[in-house]
Amino acid sequence: MKYVIASDIHGSAKYCRLLIEAFKRENADKLILLGDILYHGPRNPLPEEYSPKDVAEMLSAVKDKIICIRGNCDADVDLMVLNFPLNDSALISTDGLDLYLGHGHKETPHLSGNNVYISGHTHVPLKKIGEYVHLNPGSVSLPKENSKHGYILYENRKFVFKDIYGLQYDYTEISSEHTSVKRAPLLRRKIIKRKHYV
Repeated sequence: MKYVIASDIHGSAKYCRLLIEAFKRENADKLILLGDILYHGPRNPLPEEYSPKDVAEMLSAVKDKIICIRGNCDADVDLMVLNFPLNDSALISTDGLDLYLGHGHKETPHLSGNNVYISGHTHVPLKKIGEYVHLNPGSVSLPKENSKHGYILYENRKFVFKDIYGLQYDYTEISSEHTSVKRAPLLRRKIIKRKHYV
């Protein structure tokens, strides 16, 4: 399976459109959204082309391909216009890996070994490799700390960080022996100091 993994659209019609174009360009099986779909949040500026109604309509066109997590900015009223379910968390087992999906504003689940935790919320890409792998694609529409508008492409145990136009800037590959993780030379270090943004 091939997944495009993205987070924090925050009602930007421009970046939702670019994300759907990327999803189609990548020929992915599923579009995983890690929350904060329509509302921009009280601490964020209005994103470019802020139009939650247009975002809801664009996502409805690919609703059968979406796996969506509910973020801290996703209100009950949003569920009335999004015609796909928003889950608090999800688990995808693929290629011998367990991918745990969450928005990132709640406590991190207890994980180890071949678990990969993928979250959004901070608007900053993260690749942390320790007891388990923790990844964050950053934000589609409101990236912070000079990061890129982007997403992660997953296929065959490889997580590729790309900007919204498809340019790769990092990756992580987990070997099938479950004993080693290959990392791109660009970002071997932890790439964020974890901050909690609303």
